[in-house]
Amino acid sequence: MSSLVIETRGLRKEFRNRRGRHVAVQGLDLAVPAGGVHGFLGPNGSGKTTTIRMLLGLARATSGSMRLLGEPVPDLLPAVSDRVGAVVESPKFSPNLTGRQNLLLLSRSIGVPDARVEAAVETVGLSGREEDRYKGYSLGMKQRLAIAATLLKEPELLILDEPTNGLDPAGIREIRDTIRDLGAAGVTVLLSSHILAEVQQVCTSATIIGNGRLLASGTVEELLGTGTAYRVAVPDPAAAARVLAAAGLAVAPEPGGTLRVEAADPAQITRTLAEAGIWLTELAHLRPDLETFFLDLTAADALGRDELEAAR
Repeated sequence: MSSLVIETRGLRKEFRNRRGRHVAVQGLDLAVPAGGVHGFLGPNGSGKTTTIRMLLGLARATSGSMRLLGEPVPDLLPAVSDRVGAVVESPKFSPNLTGRQNLLLLSRSIGVPDARVEAAVETVGLSGREEDRYKGYSLGMKQRLAIAATLLKEPELLILDEPTNGLDPAGIREIRDTIRDLGAAGVTVLLSSHILAEVQQVCTSATIIGNGRLLASGTVEELLGTGTAYRVAVPDPAAAARVLAAAGLAVAPEPGGTLRVEAADPAQITRTLAEAGIWLTELAHLRPDLETFFLDLTAADALGRDELEAAR
């Protein structure tokens, strides 16, 4: 059995409008491994939501193939629908009912035990607020209730499309914690988002797309690499900068009086400074962040497309 819970090959989606044909997704090969949280990243309009809608049978692919949990979709989507949960659009809950009442109505309509309502409420962190009316919920609580609704089926795969849109920092943190807990509990989560700082805190792997095309995919560690930059703090930064530069290392001042030093081996930094009688007070590895990687990648993609258009 394949270890991939989502797999697409050559996926393409074309739309026709007044100006002609628009390609929203072009030749996309997507591979989401089982387990953990997989970030599905891209600028607005890059094709993330269109791809998700095709996977869920809400839009028809122009060409290419798709598989969910090993089954070809949309042909066999009914066979896996009970194993997949999704929050793609704002769910419709009754505003005058409590959160628990809304979930009970849904659970009974799909024939699952009432006990799953209590479990879902606890999983998303709404315990103590489940008897409040839905209309009094904050945006973050409404989004958590939407996630709870998908958990009634106890899905193996959960697809979330921009779940933190419109939320304040507290709401974003609540959803982030919920997603992290779900991933740790064994649910595979596909998280579509453009808030990169949040994604990096919860994702174990990621796919980045631009203009409907695959730009990069892999574990977060594979995408970012280890990096060769270090933050160096010493009593005399100016003297340390001269010594390090003379040793052939790239040095740049940072806010707060520290130095950013590029070195393949941190031992080279400590040895060079010690030989000059300069003692470190801090040496920290500056790990690349996902946001910088994403911005560099999508900027390079946009530049390449501009150059291609100019050459035509």
